[in-house]
Amino acid sequence: MHHVRWIGLMGWLAVEATLAGPRVITLGGAITETVWALGEGHRVIAVDDSSGYPAETAALPKVGYYRMVSAEGVLSLNPDLVLASDQAGPPPALAQMDAAGVPVITVPGGHGVAACTARIRAVGKALDRSEAAEDLAASIEASLAALPPPGDHPPRVLFVFARGAGTLNVSGTGTAADEIIRLAGGINAVDAYEGYRPLTSESALAAQPEFILTTTSGLQSLGGADALLATPGLANTPAGQAGQVAEMDDLLLLGFGPRLPEAVAKLREILNP
Repeated sequence: MHHVRWIGLMGWLAVEATLAGPRVITLGGAITETVWALGEGHRVIAVDDSSGYPAETAALPKVGYYRMVSAEGVLSLNPDLVLASDQAGPPPALAQMDAAGVPVITVPGGHGVAACTARIRAVGKALDRSEAAEDLAASIEASLAALPPPGDHPPRVLFVFARGAGTLNVSGTGTAADEIIRLAGGINAVDAYEGYRPLTSESALAAQPEFILTTTSGLQSLGGADALLATPGLANTPAGQAGQVAEMDDLLLLGFGPRLPEAVAKLREILNP
C-alpha cells in the first residue's frame, strides 16, 4: 500500500511516496532469503546471525543466533513484526516480545521441497504477498523439475558437520544434509540412525563414502580439506583415498530457502562429474 503526500515546491507539486508496511526482524537465514525473494527486503531492519544472504544483510544490525535471541535486543530496534523460525528461541524471549506488543509469527521449518514452499507461503501471508509467494513456489518447483537428471550411479556421501577439530559430527537420516544429498541424486552413507552423532574412525570406515561433504565454514574451521582427511578413519575411505571432499556455502546447502534449485544443481554437478 502506498501513502502519497503532496508537497508544494516552487510552484510545482512534488510527490513524495513512502512505502507503508511493517518494520520486520527476521530470525532464520531461510526466512530472510525468502523475504528478499518476495521483494520485501526493504522492510527488514535487523536479522539474526544465520542470515548471511543476500549481501544487503551485512549492513543490518544483528540480534544474535536465532536459537538464542535477546528480547531486549530485538525490542530496542522497535520492530512491528518478528518472523521467526520454528526453532527460534528461547521461548521466554519470544513471549516477552509478544507481551511488549510486537507480534511474533512462527514460520514452519523442515527440509525438502514441500517445506521450502510452505515456508515461502507462510512468509508471503505474513507480509501480504501471498500472490508473489505462490509464483515463487511454483518457480522453484519448475526449476527443480527442469534440472538435468543425476547420473546412473548414485554416489555414497558422508556429510560431516564441523566446528573446529574435535567437534565433528556425521549426519544420519532426517536432517537437511540427508535431504539435500537425496535431492542431488546421492545416497547418504549413514542410514542406521536419525540426526547427528560424533564421527568415529569405525563409523567412517563402515560408511564407505565416495564423497565427503561439508560446509564452507566447517572446512575453514578445520583448516581445509587436508586437515579433514587427516581425521582418523576418513583417509582410509574411498572418498579419502580419492581426495573427494566437497564443500558448499552453509546456508545454500542446508537452508532450503528460495535458492534450493541452485543448491541441488551445484551439488548434483559435484557428485556427478
